[in-house]
Amino acid sequence: MMKQSIITAFLGKTQDRFSEYQNTTLTRERLETVKKIKGVSGIEMVYPYETGNPAETIKWMQELGLEFAAINANIKKEPQWVPGSISRPDKEIRKGAIQIIKGAKEYAKQVGAPLVTCCPLSDGYDNLFQVDYPKAWRNMIDSIAEAADYLPEIPLFIEYKFNETRVHCHLDTCAKALLLLKEVNNPATGVTLDFGHSLIAHENPAQSISLCAESRIDYYLHTNDNDWKFDWDLIGASRNFLHTVEFYFYAKEFGYNKSFTTDASPRIFDMIEFFSLHIEIQEAIWNLVEKLDRKNFRKLMEEEKHMELMRLVKDEIYRLKS
Repeated sequence: MMKQSIITAFLGKTQDRFSEYQNTTLTRERLETVKKIKGVSGIEMVYPYETGNPAETIKWMQELGLEFAAINANIKKEPQWVPGSISRPDKEIRKGAIQIIKGAKEYAKQVGAPLVTCCPLSDGYDNLFQVDYPKAWRNMIDSIAEAADYLPEIPLFIEYKFNETRVHCHLDTCAKALLLLKEVNNPATGVTLDFGHSLIAHENPAQSISLCAESRIDYYLHTNDNDWKFDWDLIGASRNFLHTVEFYFYAKEFGYNKSFTTDASPRIFDMIEFFSLHIEIQEAIWNLVEKLDRKNFRKLMEEEKHMELMRLVKDEIYRLKS
């Protein structure tokens, strides 16, 4: 069965350089909004800005019948981390960011969340000759290693993104995230693979799942969509339908059993309708994937029967009959 969750930060006010969207909400209000969206079983909550008192949060979650998909450690918001956090040469700046990740792990353990995810968006560069690349890379490895060693029963997943908030993030591709975690060498780590981040890195999201699986690195999936140019966080499959089908095909192929967490933003749209449509479309595509003749697909891939595969895509996925 497909488990779907929502990042609660998108259930309140958001903003970009030009506008503000939606209304300010409290954590309890966000959880109540989740309950209005059919098909959602869990949440990813941002530490330390949404988390609050653990006992109170547990009570709310139990009352509303929700579960945690993850706790998201935010290491980019505070002024000292706007230019970067875990890659910076200043040891005290790095130490503060590492402590946020450790705190997120402590909170996850208290409330029963299965993992912590962290996206070091501010770690990167805008200008050439701005940073010392090898030192920045080593600082990231050492920082993630220290954070991963703390409470290893709560695994740490690292999310990559090509750009934003930096013009170029240090951790910009799936391959680079895997390389970093191979250096960290801690089994209690993984990659947070965001469908839209994979697209703007000019990756094929399904292949990125395969890279993680074949590299024996765990992964946690975020769902959304965009135009391959910017991380618009659109309704999943609204732009890239077949890529989404293949993404779910390989998630099922490798036995993915965590939440598919919605990392999408309604901006100008009605919030409940936006997320309801996203959830409905993802579930419909998952159900489609469940019914595919997987054995035949794999057999034809092995045999390199390309046109026969495309006929299968036409008949079983697009359901186009001549």
